[in-house]
Amino acid sequence: MAGYDGTSETPGYDPTALERWAAEPDKRPGRTAFQRDRARVLHSAALRRLAGKTQVVTPGTRSHAWDASPRTRLTHSLECAQVGRELGAALGCDPDLVEAACLSHDMGHPPFGHNGEQALNDVAKDCGGFEGNAQSLRLLTRIEPKRFVPGPDGEPVSVGLNLTRAALDAATKYPWPRGGHPTDPGSPKFGVYEDDLPVFEWIRRGTPEQRKCFEAEVMDWSDDVAYSVHDFEDGLHAGHIDPNLLYAEPERAEIFAVAIGRYVPEDTDPAELAEALDRLLGQEWWPHGYDGSAVAQARLKDATSQLIGRFCLAAEGATRQAYGSGRLTRYGAELVVPRPARNECAVLKAVADRYVMQRAEQEALRADQRIVVAELAEALVARAPDGLEPQFRALFAAAPDDRSRKRVIVDQIASLTDATARALHARLRTPLG
Repeated sequence: MAGYDGTSETPGYDPTALERWAAEPDKRPGRTAFQRDRARVLHSAALRRLAGKTQVVTPGTRSHAWDASPRTRLTHSLECAQVGRELGAALGCDPDLVEAACLSHDMGHPPFGHNGEQALNDVAKDCGGFEGNAQSLRLLTRIEPKRFVPGPDGEPVSVGLNLTRAALDAATKYPWPRGGHPTDPGSPKFGVYEDDLPVFEWIRRGTPEQRKCFEAEVMDWSDDVAYSVHDFEDGLHAGHIDPNLLYAEPERAEIFAVAIGRYVPEDTDPAELAEALDRLLGQEWWPHGYDGSAVAQARLKDATSQLIGRFCLAAEGATRQAYGSGRLTRYGAELVVPRPARNECAVLKAVADRYVMQRAEQEALRADQRIVVAELAEALVARAPDGLEPQFRALFAAAPDDRSRKRVIVDQIASLTDATARALHARLRTPLG
């Protein structure tokens, strides 16, 4: 079924990388295959829905800062894409390919952020679990309606956005199924559900087992850079992070305790993280004494630019030192991120975690969100196909068994925004009759 679609050749990528599951001609000759991929992701409904999904702070909430609307999954994905496009281009990757991967990497994430992901994993324990990255692959290759092909019985079967092999590979952060983590079989992170293995095996044909392609590594680091820097920025804007506390004990010890095991390896010495934080605090552009004034906001915006540049240049320089000045693509290289840069990035994540995500009111909100997901799933199981959108209603009707029907319900819930999840929950929790 797969085939090269005849679009313009892209330096550094062979025809195998440009193949699509279902070959198709280009409506606009002259475009590269990766320009088509980027356009398809950018125009997808799934990307637009990310505007209503939690990044760290729930969409629609505002702080006392007049302009501090919190980031959503969509704004994060756009910022990740900008970082990844420039870093990838500097290293020789096709920039449209890296941008498409960055835009699509979070498309499968459910309402309520990682909290919703954990709640939906509990719901899906009897049908293969739930993982946002595996859901992204499922969405890109099956759920998002763009291209259909005839099935075995002649009925149309969705192949999702029908992206190139290289684009799907670049969006795969965890190239293994559930339980297949190369060093930790118990890890909750995986990139493909069991019933999506055929397309996953097609994507990974001829690649080193369990190894990310170079573009996926660029996407992954760009993701880390974007959310560490911007979550820190949002926390300062909202008044949740007091920059003076970053000099004080025991506050620093608490930050390092959050980082170790979650953002850096368990054996990391807190003194190493203290050095990383002190390096950042020692920069002339660091937003010392942030008070929300216009001048302070401008300094903060400059600091975010400085941090992004610092982290990207560190990776670019170390990778070039290891591999030279040529074009780096696919499996010809691995991204090298120096340990000091990773530690600095991790400290920023831990600061946002400690002062934004661990606030008491946030935990109360997360508990309520988990109840919404659990009760919504319970109601859909009891009442489906009532409550399912037409696309999922048809899939539910065609599903061969209870496990497959449960997966359709999980797909429906994952597609919802925070607001539509609450609205559907309220409707379905109304007693029947």
